[in-house]
Amino acid sequence: MDMNHSEIIEKIRTTLAEEFEIDVELIQPEAPLMETLELDSLDLVDMVVLIEKNFGFNVTGKDFMGIKTFQDFYDMVITRMENK
Repeated sequence: MDMNHSEIIEKIRTTLAEEFEIDVELIQPEAPLMETLELDSLDLVDMVVLIEKNFGFNVTGKDFMGIKTFQDFYDMVITRMENK
């Protein structure tokens, strides 16, 4: 599955908007991830499963360390996809 960065970001945005039932327009690079999606620790587990299912790599809680914004999240996913 070769996707360019903008395709990966678009897929992340639509997947998150559907899963967490928010307007995709709220998902902006500088927006705070946890607050925008209203995530709690259980939702993070859902997010991990979503990533594994949609992008084909495993993530752990450690991968989320330091992720504050959607851009941080995109960067993590893109980096992991390029290195798998």
